[in-house]
Amino acid sequence: MGQRFHAIVLSAMLTAATAAAAPTFGQTVNPEPLRPVEPPRELPRLQRGQNLDKLFEALKVAPDEASAKYVENRIWAAWHASNSDTATLLMSRVKIAVDAKEIDLAIRLLTSIVAIKPDYVEAWNQRATLYYMKKDFGRSLADIHNVLAREPRHFGALSGLGMIMQEFGDEKGALEAFRRALALHPHLERIPDLVKKLTEKVEGRAI
Repeated sequence: MGQRFHAIVLSAMLTAATAAAAPTFGQTVNPEPLRPVEPPRELPRLQRGQNLDKLFEALKVAPDEASAKYVENRIWAAWHASNSDTATLLMSRVKIAVDAKEIDLAIRLLTSIVAIKPDYVEAWNQRATLYYMKKDFGRSLADIHNVLAREPRHFGALSGLGMIMQEFGDEKGALEAFRRALALHPHLERIPDLVKKLTEKVEGRAI
């Protein structure tokens, strides 16, 4: 498995650079309280022709957490790449607004981005995160559905979906969402523990 992982990664090798990210549904779920966390503050710059399919294949067979994190960061980089100068500029302003705790302004900026570039998955995901932080779970859920309609493999959005289902008291729905996230990213932090606990509550302990 280790050799297969390294072969896949080498076929999708990417150069390293940095890029700042605003808060987004991400790699982990804090136990108390449940809330979104940030992706890596430094993201690699993707080469042209990067292949998300190969990266997700590598993620599934990553032999350890460090290897999984290496691939995960490149997936985040792909999601953050807007391929639009206007969207990139607005996203930089989103980060400034969030850092200044001007959440409503950040939401308005993200709304502008999805209006001009509706296929930009990470803009939907970041707005879902901000709505979640405002406890506007209905709008957050709507944005998560927009993310998953465009990128069903978005393990961050699936984790966020599970968090919202827990807020609604739907433990079965939360378990399903967390399992979907874990199937894509077996090394997601804390999600295996949440799946184990919810499985015992929803389906009972194995005999």
